[in-house]
Parts: sequence; structure tokens; C-alpha cells
Amino acid sequence: MLACARLGAIHSVVFGGFAPHELTVRIDDARPKVVISASCGIEFDKYIPYKPLLDKALNDSKHKPKHTIILQRPYVEADMQPGRDLDYVDVLQKAQPVDPVPVDAHDPLYVLYTSGTTGKPKGIVRDNGGHAVALKYSMKAVYGVDPGDVFWAASDVGWAVGHSYLVYAPLIHGCTTVLFEGKPVRTPDAGTFWRIIMQHDVKVLFTAPTAIRAIKKEDPNGIEKIKYDLPSLKYLFLAGERWDPATYYWAKDLLRIPVVDHWWQTESGWPMVANMVGYGLKPAKPGSAGLPVCGYKVEILGEEGQGLIPAQEGYVAVKLPLPPGCLPTLWEDNDRFYKSYLDRFPGYYMTGDGGYMDEEGYIYIMGRIDDVINVSGHRLSTGEMEEMVASHPAVAECAVVGIADDLRGQRPIGLVVLKDGQTIGEQRIEQELISLIREKIGAVAYFRNAIIVKRLPKTRSGKILRKILRNIADGVHYAIPSTIDDPAILTEIHNDLRDRKIGNAFLE
Repeated sequence: MLACARLGAIHSVVFGGFAPHELTVRIDDARPKVVISASCGIEFDKYIPYKPLLDKALNDSKHKPKHTIILQRPYVEADMQPGRDLDYVDVLQKAQPVDPVPVDAHDPLYVLYTSGTTGKPKGIVRDNGGHAVALKYSMKAVYGVDPGDVFWAASDVGWAVGHSYLVYAPLIHGCTTVLFEGKPVRTPDAGTFWRIIMQHDVKVLFTAPTAIRAIKKEDPNGIEKIKYDLPSLKYLFLAGERWDPATYYWAKDLLRIPVVDHWWQTESGWPMVANMVGYGLKPAKPGSAGLPVCGYKVEILGEEGQGLIPAQEGYVAVKLPLPPGCLPTLWEDNDRFYKSYLDRFPGYYMTGDGGYMDEEGYIYIMGRIDDVINVSGHRLSTGEMEEMVASHPAVAECAVVGIADDLRGQRPIGLVVLKDGQTIGEQRIEQELISLIREKIGAVAYFRNAIIVKRLPKTRSGKILRKILRNIADGVHYAIPSTIDDPAILTEIHNDLRDRKIGNAFLE
């Protein structure tokens, strides 16, 4: 990534957990000259060969990169295709140093894909100049770190946090950044984070709530933490998904330091809402991501674009212009950029999240308003999964919705209506659909349940009531809309979920 930045080349990093199909669509959209990969990744005690996934993606893609460069790790040796595949070590030994290439402030630094609601990923463009300004400012203003401090963003590099706060921001600010290959648990235990913080004198840890929940699950009493003295650690920052109050208090009591929630997006590239350490911490309110960060005028809008009063839930929007660092457009798709973010409320950037603001200006983000769900910090399109489930020959129609998950924040479930005359059992179709989603998207989707239902709840115009399906699964109260075709369907769905013990529908 840093070499690309030095050369003025545009990079696009793809998370290693995606299946070949997801890689193919990104290759066809970005049209890279070179693809760089390792021979494998490590998942606890397993090695995941990457080259077969890459080979299939390249075989299926319309665009054919000139070369791949493969780092042969000692755990798995990749088969190489002569002429196309180059060995990283060989290329490195023959390489000649070059001077940095000046670029315009508005030239793209990278493209980072995020799930779109159509199944086609959106290539978020990051520019060079605004990006550097925003990240430099945020390190002190938001995170409270100074040049020379050690900053650890415990994130995958393929996520926006990995770009902004693992690779770029700490180095721009003169900090040491920590790169860690592993998980918060089982590498080797639930004390991994605390061990690394002590070893490297980390001042700020930034991770996702999923990571803290994983530690809490394996070490609920914080026994592993007792082994390590952490005088260097001053703040724990969380972002990437909704931060539940129970985990907030668990982390706060365990670490006895400020635990700071904040909220931003791949599109913004840096925090939009936070409790800004650099200007003095305000009182924390569990469930709130804090106050708007300097440069963002965050408002809550109603259906007609009107401003809502405190505590009224609506669309979270940012009044234009956006500050430096935010996306200037989508990769080679200006029309989609306007349609996705600017058309809904003229004069505003629509974030795609719903939420509300309290009397003191604190923002509460309640989740996506479209069909994008957040699984362990990864934004995934349920619409894309729905298309895949619907492609099964036994399925007449279906709905895929995200339901609450204690560890991952959200996970998808599928509700399927079978074609007339189909006799396939629920267990078999569930396994076939799990395999299909894993093959097309990858294990990252965490699709584990498909439930056969007689029919799906719809409005009289035929629109599936997905939000109500989520509420039923999560055990959340909902009002039956006057436009529903048949209210009895809701009871049927509730009973189906209860019988399978999925979500909180079975909790009477």
C-alpha cells in the first residue's frame, strides 16, 4: 500500500475472507494491472490457501491483469502459472529504487469496495490531499495521540479502519503503528490483546465491539487481563458496529480507562461522530457514538427531509459540504455516487443509517436503513444474498434479513418459500444454501440458518416487510402496518422462528 502511494499508483485491498466471486467483481470493476497476494492466510490453527481462490477469480473475470505477485509463505506453497505469476522474493531482488512520484491533491490514492444494495460493490474513492489532512488532524483531535506514541488499530487491513488507522494515519502523525496477524482469542488465548499492549507500550487501542465481545465470551471474569500490567494504555476506541451497553461497562470496569465509542464509514474515511479526546472528553452516554466531529454538521431528517426534534428517530444525514477526507465520488460511476448519497435529500449526504439526537446533541446510531447489514464489522448486502438464495431451484421466493447476534452484532438468516410440489427437507435446503452463500461470498457472511415458511409478509403492493421480520426475530415490539396483506402471516413467522429457536422470537 505504501509503495503504491509512493509511486502514485492506485491500490485496492480486498479482505482475504471473500470468496472468488466477490474478488472477480472487484477485479472487473477496478481493472488492476497487477494483483498481489500471499500464498495463504492463517485462521487460528488452520492455513487458508489463497492462490486457488485467486486463480478461480482470475479465470472467471473478464479483465485479465498482466501479472500476479505471490508471496510464498512457509505454511502453504502456491502453484505458479509461468509467465503470469511472479514470485515476490524474486521480483524484490531485481527491483530498483525509484523516487516518489508527485500527485495532485485530488488524484485517487486508493479504491476500497463496500457492499452496495444492488449486489454490485461500490468503489469508494479516496483522494490524496484531503485524506492526509483529515487523518493528521484526527490523530490528536479525536484519539489524543502525539508523535512518538504507539497506536494500535486491531483491524483487518482490508477494512476502512485498516487503511486509515493501521497504515496511513499513525505514520502521517509520526506514531508507531502495530500490525498483528491473529484474533483476540485463541492466538493463543483471550489475553492476546493485553499481552501485545504491554509488550509494545500501546497508548490507544482501536478495535471493533466484536473483538471485545469475543474476549468477554472466553474470559468473562477478566482473569487473563490480571497477567498484564498496562500503564501505557490510556483509551479504548470502538467502532464498526453498534456498541451494546453491557459490553461497554464490561470493558470499562476491566480496563479502568475511558472507553470511547465513535462512528464513521468507509465513505467518510475518518470519524464523523465521536467523543473527541483532543478537546477534552465529554461525559459518555452508553449507546451514543458521541457528538459530531469538527467539519461534520450531522442532522436527523424525516421522510420529507425535514429536521426532526430530539429523540425522534430518522435518517442520519450530513449537511454539505463534506470535510476533507470524505469520498469525492465512486470509482468510474459518478451517477451512482449522486444516486446513492446525494439525491435523497438535496444539500445533504445521506449516510444510509438511521438514528436520533438527544437534547444535548449526542448522536445515537440505530443501524442501516437499507439492506446492508454489519457482520463483525463487515458490511454485507442481504440483497445480494437474497439473489443467491432465490437462485436455488427449489425456492419460489425468499427474504434474507439481518438479526441481532451477541458476538457479531448482526448475522443473516434466510426465510424461504418453496415452489409447489417441492419435497426437499428444511435441513437439506439449509445446508445447500449455506454452501451456496459460502461459495459466492465467503465464510465472512456467517449465513447459518434458512427456515422454510409458508409465505412472506407483504404490503398489498407486494413489498416484503423486512424490517418487521427483523423485529420478530429480535423480539422487538412492532406496529402492524395498515398496508399489510394478511397480519396472520406475522404469527406464522414468529412460530417458525420460535420452533427453530432462532433469534429472540422464542423468548415469550
